[in-house]
Amino acid sequence: MEERVITNKELKDDTFEVNLRPDSIDEYVGQTDVTDNIRVFIEAAKMREESLDHVLLYGPPGLGKTTLAYIIANELGSNIKTVSGPTIEKSGDLAAVLSTLEPGDVLFIDEIHRLPRYIEEILYPAMEDFNLDIIVGSETSTKNITINLPPFTLVGATTRAGDLSAPLRNRFGIIAKLNYYTVDELLAIIKRTSRVLKVKINDEAAFELASRSRGTPRIANRLFKRVSDFALVLGNGHIDKKITLEALTKLKVDHLGLDDTDYQLLRAIIEKFNGGPVGIEAISSAIGEEVTTILDVYEPYLLQIGLLKRTPRGRVATKLAYKHLNINHQTELL
Repeated sequence: MEERVITNKELKDDTFEVNLRPDSIDEYVGQTDVTDNIRVFIEAAKMREESLDHVLLYGPPGLGKTTLAYIIANELGSNIKTVSGPTIEKSGDLAAVLSTLEPGDVLFIDEIHRLPRYIEEILYPAMEDFNLDIIVGSETSTKNITINLPPFTLVGATTRAGDLSAPLRNRFGIIAKLNYYTVDELLAIIKRTSRVLKVKINDEAAFELASRSRGTPRIANRLFKRVSDFALVLGNGHIDKKITLEALTKLKVDHLGLDDTDYQLLRAIIEKFNGGPVGIEAISSAIGEEVTTILDVYEPYLLQIGLLKRTPRGRVATKLAYKHLNINHQTELL
């Protein structure tokens, strides 16, 4: 199945984004409250000549958590080691990563909410006391080994902060939520992408892309790349409003940034469940998507722009959803 162009999940074709990452807090657009605080905490850690407190970054995918982790390492003048929560299955996997850290290094764990609980328990003394306690040997002969670790900063990223255990969450000294970006912030990101990729875009076209990027820099950059392809093949390589509208029509991204998948979800609630309320599992079965995908990828933006709402009894399509889909709305359904 073809990947959605406006999904906030990272796609294989998004490798170009690595070259777009800013290197410093000054270059980072948006999340001002978060970056202003992190700037202070980094400077304070440097003045005390200590490692930065462990940092937890949470929020929907595509908002810049990974980028911010790299910036933290750059601002500290440290190296960064990156792993993903699901890849750490055994204590030896964690030990292999931790044993390579140098003093002041940053360890970035993406999807930290997917760490197995027994791995979390091994991580606790590493975060608190910079010690790693592991058991080695066979079933008949085992021994406990303590490895001293250099001071380091763990940066964890998650889209589901509620899935973190309380003991793990409490060991982070700095906890920051990343929010959706404004159109103005996305405009600034698109113009920076234009400069980095050396592809001209006018203000009208940049506004169209920013308005349809679902508040998410990853989507803004991906749309920019796709539209630049249309501009190169069908135009003179410069992105203007005309080529942007033509490209977005072909990509089936409407003026709110919705695509066929969003329409399918909203129509399922309206047409199959009388507008709701309906449970998430029923929606999952109706559209053939996993519950976690709906929760992490589809729902947040639809809730943000007011097309969907959560109630104690389930999800409900709002009047705005009916209007957007051009379906007659019956007040009694809500």
